[in-house]
Amino acid sequence: MKQCIENPNEVDWTGFWAEKLANKNDKDWDKAAPGFYKRTRKDDYQDALFDKLILDENDTLLDVGCGEGSVTIPIAKRVKKVIGLDSSPKMLEYLEKRADDQGIDNIETILKPIEEISYDEIGDVDVVVCSRSLNGIVPIEEVLTELNKIANKYVFITIFGPENKKIEKDFDKELGIRTEDFPDYNYFFNILFNMGIYANVERFDLNNYREYDSIDEAMDNGKFRLDLYSDEEKRLLRSYLERILTYENSKYYNVKDKADWIMVWWKK
Repeated sequence: MKQCIENPNEVDWTGFWAEKLANKNDKDWDKAAPGFYKRTRKDDYQDALFDKLILDENDTLLDVGCGEGSVTIPIAKRVKKVIGLDSSPKMLEYLEKRADDQGIDNIETILKPIEEISYDEIGDVDVVVCSRSLNGIVPIEEVLTELNKIANKYVFITIFGPENKKIEKDFDKELGIRTEDFPDYNYFFNILFNMGIYANVERFDLNNYREYDSIDEAMDNGKFRLDLYSDEEKRLLRSYLERILTYENSKYYNVKDKADWIMVWWKK
């Protein structure tokens, strides 16, 4: 017999979110940092993100989960000051190197896990941006509460869309292993709704599929959890990519291999 829910607003979306992440395997971001720094290049995700952000040259901005600076650096050229927060010392090292190389001096960095972010430490900023950084955060309601306090004008967040990680999921199915799954974006929207935050939801229209110079680059691109694969699974991954990728004009590609991102944002 199905349970009848009298008030949909009482559904424990935060609990469902945490349950989805109960078995997640945290990534070693220090170890991953060199690859991210090497691979970072402008793509249509960045174009879509920057087209949606509402920024003023006098704004201060908090970039949550800033990583090696693929978003932080371009934003710093458009606002007065950026605070980049990340849990990886190596990521922040690469961010600071990239800023120095480009003569950018309006970025401050904070070494801290996203889960520990607090208004008492950060204070007020005009805009908060969380680009591809909140999907794996377990205490999501606590973090969102602090981010909402910190922002004076806008909060912009991007999370996985329903078509993200298609070829990765297909490979995991071939191996017979459980795909590392993340909560759907509707969980996120409903958590915000129950918090009294009535957000806008937009899906990025991304057309570009990823291209690689080699099979090695296709393997080591940050999408596959090589740190969790055995040597045999890595061998099977190479064979899988050789089978599904097309080689043309000196590049490997698969038209299904593209990102799918949802932007959730609100005005204070």
